Amino acid sequence: MVNKPKILVLGDGGWGTALALLLDKKGYAVTLWSNFPDYAKYLSRYRENKKFLPGVKIPHSINITCNLQLVTCNLMVMAIPTQHARVVLQKLQPQISDIPIVSVAKGLEMETLKRPSEIIKEVLGTKPVAVLSGPSHAEEVSRGLPASVVVASADKEFARQVQQTFMTDYFRLYTHSDMLGVELGGALKNVIAIAAGICKGLNLGDNVTSALLTRGVLEMARFGKVMGAQPHTFFGLAGIGDLITTCISPHGRNRLVGLRLGGGETLKDILGSMQMVAEGIWTTRAVVNLAKQYVVEMPITKEVYGVLFRNKNPRRAVQDLMGRPPKSEMEDLKWLLSNHGQRHRS
Repeated sequence: MVNKPKILVLGDGGWGTALALLLDKKGYAVTLWSNFPDYAKYLSRYRENKKFLPGVKIPHSINITCNLQLVTCNLMVMAIPTQHARVVLQKLQPQISDIPIVSVAKGLEMETLKRPSEIIKEVLGTKPVAVLSGPSHAEEVSRGLPASVVVASADKEFARQVQQTFMTDYFRLYTHSDMLGVELGGALKNVIAIAAGICKGLNLGDNVTSALLTRGVLEMARFGKVMGAQPHTFFGLAGIGDLITTCISPHGRNRLVGLRLGGGETLKDILGSMQMVAEGIWTTRAVVNLAKQYVVEMPITKEVYGVLFRNKNPRRAVQDLMGRPPKSEMEDLKWLLSNHGQRHRS
């Protein structure tokens, strides 16, 4: 990667648009790609992403397109929702196969249980890949409000280059080597956020949210350790940092899904009225399947799954979670710090 690269942002959602704006302000030549020709024309004409980021103007210096045939770039940012990433990347593969890529997608692919970086490698082959994650709502970053995130890659030099590319006086990046843990943190926190929203919708008070955050990050770390991630990753920005923001912010899509479920709406009705993608819904299903494979206890995720896909009454789900057998709080912490239960990574 060279200094001042041409950067292609794949995905016209709120986060893709926010990062395009950030990179444009740094003086890079930015292209924002949309998978929808009509919406690409709309964005080019009105210079405002009213569907996903209303009220934020897109400068004319950002090229907006649905056609990559004439686009050249040195770096790509993959901001496509995880459930659609494989199909879109397969379509674009002939034009983008040799370009380093930063994934900002969060979640697990429901059919394959793959992480975004795994999808990228399967479709596009071996290349420098980094993942960027952390507490960073597009609504705030696009307006220049301060945020701190993590960029992780197996290639330390590439992680440092991405850090330098994205770093501004309001957007701070820390490098990390645990790409698996960073991606799992970004996926799992959305499941806990649905649970937090359910409790808010049931008017259960603030104490339960604090308990969910505390026990939720342990559940995330337990799952991550069994999968081969570093447990301490989940106590950083990509874990508890992102979890806090997602569970308390009114911008959180997954929290909103839980809020509406707790208020009595059905998942079908919620999905039918949402413009944005709430990745936590599909991640919940994927995590439950992985938890069965690796025999790891995920009590919060299990109850969220019951509400989402088994029509379980949300209040009953909370009661069942609270009624589990007594245990020591230190039991989980000691296990996380031990050398047991972690599979080897290739």
